[in-house]
Amino acid sequence: MKLLHVGFSNSVSIDKIVAIISPESAVAKRLRDQGRENNNLIDCTMGRKMRSMVLTDSDFIFMSAMRPEALTQRMEKPTASTAPEEIIDSEME
Repeated sequence: MKLLHVGFSNSVSIDKIVAIISPESAVAKRLRDQGRENNNLIDCTMGRKMRSMVLTDSDFIFMSAMRPEALTQRMEKPTASTAPEEIIDSEME
């Protein structure tokens, strides 16, 4: 099982990911509200600004402080390994 690191020691199974979206669209806001109501919303931002939402096939929504492009690049790497914390912090700024 390969995992995608979404920030701050949180990971999601790559096999379960349906989409990685930007949180600014109206659809993303609707999904976020529904996830909050259904208790399917998982905040992985640690208080930072949310920059992406990871949607899974099990209806869970992970909010991440990393950009969608950075998460997509990590998914496309041959090995989905966890990067050192210094690199992760610099990507989120």
